[in-house]
Amino acid sequence: MVVLDWVHTLAGSFVLISLALGYWVSPYWYIFTAFVGANLFQFGITKFCPLALILKKLGVPESR
Repeated sequence: MVVLDWVHTLAGSFVLISLALGYWVSPYWYIFTAFVGANLFQFGITKFCPLALILKKLGVPESR
């Protein structure tokens, strides 16, 4: 998997996990869901993603 695949996979996982935690544990977890959504939105506009930078430093390839 390449960086963009990892970003989408982890972001989707974070959203699903935080929605479940918001439902069963505390509604404050929905703030994390909003943060992930806002980060995805700004990534679409600016093409800057902190997670992508971390993954690149860990050695995940950028292209196939």
